[in-house]
Amino acid sequence: MEKFKKFGTAALAALILFAGGTAGSYIATRYTLGESGVVKQTNPAGEAVASLPGTEDVKNPLVAIVKRSSPAVVNIDVESMVTQQPVMNPFQGNPFFDEFFGEEFFGPQQPRKVPRRGKGSGFIVSRDGYILTNNHVVEDAEKIRVTMLDGRTFDAKKVGQDPTFDLAVIQIEAKDLPFLPLGDSDATEVGEQVVAIGNPYGFGSTVTAGIVSAKNRTLQAPGVNFQGFLQTDAAINPGNSGGPLIDMNGSVIGMNTAIIPYAQGIGFAIPINMAKQVMDDLIKHGEVRRGWLGATVQPLTAPLVEAYKIPVKEGSIIADIQPGSPAEKFGLKRGDVIVKIGDKDVKSSEDVVYAVRNKLAGDKVNFEIYRDGKKMNVEITLGDVSGAKTIENGRQRGGKGGGQQAPAESKRMGITVVPNSPEFSEEHNLSESGGVVVVSVERGSRGQRTGLRAGDVILEINRQKINSIADWERMMNEKTKNFGFLVSRGGQTLFISLGEE
Repeated sequence: MEKFKKFGTAALAALILFAGGTAGSYIATRYTLGESGVVKQTNPAGEAVASLPGTEDVKNPLVAIVKRSSPAVVNIDVESMVTQQPVMNPFQGNPFFDEFFGEEFFGPQQPRKVPRRGKGSGFIVSRDGYILTNNHVVEDAEKIRVTMLDGRTFDAKKVGQDPTFDLAVIQIEAKDLPFLPLGDSDATEVGEQVVAIGNPYGFGSTVTAGIVSAKNRTLQAPGVNFQGFLQTDAAINPGNSGGPLIDMNGSVIGMNTAIIPYAQGIGFAIPINMAKQVMDDLIKHGEVRRGWLGATVQPLTAPLVEAYKIPVKEGSIIADIQPGSPAEKFGLKRGDVIVKIGDKDVKSSEDVVYAVRNKLAGDKVNFEIYRDGKKMNVEITLGDVSGAKTIENGRQRGGKGGGQQAPAESKRMGITVVPNSPEFSEEHNLSESGGVVVVSVERGSRGQRTGLRAGDVILEINRQKINSIADWERMMNEKTKNFGFLVSRGGQTLFISLGEE
């Protein structure tokens, strides 16, 4: 009997061990122990399985960034008054038609003020309601209305504006508002993921994502002296202007500002480091009181280095000098390559912009430059950026809009040019009367890939002045694989390089 009991006990223990092992094997195939607890596994069929209670789903990190950031991004509605010209009455003075088609039909025959509405974006940068946006969003606005993600609306007032850098600060009367942290755009690298939030076409709180496609991009526009845009492929459309470009840490690295309307995946943002400097001045003084140089700078590209025989590979080349500016007064010239400002090396155009804007009006600054292959130093006393001149009225001549036929032409690399003249430039509203004028650029041609456009005036090629079709032909026949074009576009000059393909 005693032996039977022992046998039964052993059998029962073996049965329990077997059952436990079987259950353990089953559980091991279905669950695993992670840092956050026991998590159910994917079954062999590949079906999705859920976590056990108490665990959290792992979501796309962009979701968390958008949730944190969106409450501080605002939609901006503006209203301004513009002058509307009357619709002319073709029958005015005719008694018969005056009786049947009088002023009531054609409307008032005097110019009148009418409201014009626009939309844009912005983002809150402080708990007490300061909002950063683009100047062009609020520039002429007489009424500014801000709408937040939670539906609250506020009337906003202008604090300060800087047309040169297309930045503005507005403010709403509220406290303890959500705001966005400002990051370090200098540390941003090409290829980083970014999120854009804004109000495109009035669709509020729209989120798009992409990467930083490039840094230090130059866009030429009349009266705009800013260089160094961040380029992104995150979708940006009209109405996104003034909205934030946010990195994966949830910090703003740029302000969405410009697009190329005929392109896809090419948008531009002002680096936040530059915006921070301007914003501080606007909040403290209502205007920018930083130093002003009056020179437009561009990146120093390899084709320019080769074409212009520049003895350095890093620096920034001066593309244009504003009349009456400190740059002109103290002797800087178009084509000078800036390699050092004070004791800091210049490696990009952005370095020049930052260095100048970190100085005050009246500061004396030493520029180390290369001119015609020779190193030299130029000391400049900076002016006040608030007194910076825009393009002179004389360079904004109005064309007559006539039908003068283009003179003899030449076509190379898909670029068709004609000689310029005072009469031709006036006829076609050009800012230069010399050089040769680009009248057409073939799609897909090598010329198009340089970035040349119809209406550009080519003044120099590889530092050689171009005054005629003969000069153009001579330079195009040069046995060189690199060309540096000095071009006048919209009242400003810039360098366009063409390298070996």
